[in-house]
Amino acid sequence: MEKTIDAGASRHLDHGISFGEAFRVWLRVAVLSFGGPAGQIAVMHRILVEEKNWISESRFLHALNYCMLLPGPEAQQLATYIGWLLHRTAGGIMAGGLFILPGIIAIMALSYVYAAYGNVGFIEALFFGLKAAVLAIVVHAVVRVGKRALRNRVMIALAAIAFVAIFFFNVPFPIIIIAAGVIGYLGARLGRPEFAAIEHGGGGKKAAVDSLLGEELPEHVRPSVARALRVSSVWLLLWVIPVAALLIGLGQANVFSQIALFFSKMAMVTFGGAYAVLAYVAQQAVEHYHWLQPREMLDGLGMAETTPGPLIMVLQFVGFMAAYRDPGALSPMWAATLGGLLATWVTFIPCFLWIFLGAPYIETLRGNKGLAGALSAITAAVVGVILNLSIWFGLHTLFRQTTPVRSFGLSFDMPVWGSLDIAAFVLAAAAATAIFRLNIGMLWVLAGSCAAGVALRFAGVV
Repeated sequence: MEKTIDAGASRHLDHGISFGEAFRVWLRVAVLSFGGPAGQIAVMHRILVEEKNWISESRFLHALNYCMLLPGPEAQQLATYIGWLLHRTAGGIMAGGLFILPGIIAIMALSYVYAAYGNVGFIEALFFGLKAAVLAIVVHAVVRVGKRALRNRVMIALAAIAFVAIFFFNVPFPIIIIAAGVIGYLGARLGRPEFAAIEHGGGGKKAAVDSLLGEELPEHVRPSVARALRVSSVWLLLWVIPVAALLIGLGQANVFSQIALFFSKMAMVTFGGAYAVLAYVAQQAVEHYHWLQPREMLDGLGMAETTPGPLIMVLQFVGFMAAYRDPGALSPMWAATLGGLLATWVTFIPCFLWIFLGAPYIETLRGNKGLAGALSAITAAVVGVILNLSIWFGLHTLFRQTTPVRSFGLSFDMPVWGSLDIAAFVLAAAAATAIFRLNIGMLWVLAGSCAAGVALRFAGVV
């Protein structure tokens, strides 16, 4: 158990970091937050641990482990956690809010362009190239996460079982994650070495204490039932009231009600980040709600890949397109704007709830083996889920047609080999070569793929 300092002292924490200075640093982190969670976490580690020395390596990794276990984008939640440690609730709101603000603005601007000009030749060609690069990036994510997570045969087996379950049998993603977490927790409690904690960065660098927060728990970090009830009430109301108002005022069949309900559900099951959950989101948005086409999901992910902020910001694009195509009495663009912002609201408000409610208790559980084991198993299962996503993306990027297989309990799509898109295949292969063999940065690969798509369009190939 961590030591605590008295409430009077906590009101005057002398860590030497002004709110204004923190604002500038968090804004810098937000602007540099390209490249998905791995890149975003690396940026935070470099700036907050190595450069600013605001938080120790051990507490940074402990906070990251907790965020990895939560639904939602772990990098945004990690920013919220550290901001909360430094400047209480206001600091958490500032850090977590700034982290997503550039992405909200960028995705909204790109969505306007896509909705207005997406079927114009130049824009179509741009996104054609983008999708090929995104496919290579998703495959790279499988390899990158797999190298860290699949450290032994048990973890490889968990990843394989997760892949088979979701790809061939359409087992719901939350069931896979919950089962993996339970297995990891029990394995760690039984002392199995296969479920030991995964290290995240740092290169073995040791930091015994936080030089600014120290090893003591300030008063605002102490667990409290009264505080937990207060936090739950505020953030649950911010989450639930808009959803309830839409359901009561517009009815469950209205597109805004559907957006509010669907993305509220996503906020509770998005374990493992955007890559892991997008297969389920795509399936529901495309096949159940008919909000957009499969290739448009790739376009949306491409937008999220090329803009700062969490990759889960692609959900804003989905909400935008859903309302754009069913605006009701509103103009399509105005409805789309509200739909995109609504999806963003119900996606990220719960992220603040999870941190402000759970972080005080997590701070008292540093070194808990059960939590570390659950994290290890979940991360392994997520590898299998991301592999499923990469194959799903590949089918809809490289093939113009697929055939559904629905028999003997199986539920998956087979490619129609004669519908292979040669141009898309060549672009995806070139992007994969640039990423895997030449180690070219993601933004350069995306830009090059977009340029290649435009060039192929002018050449009459696509």
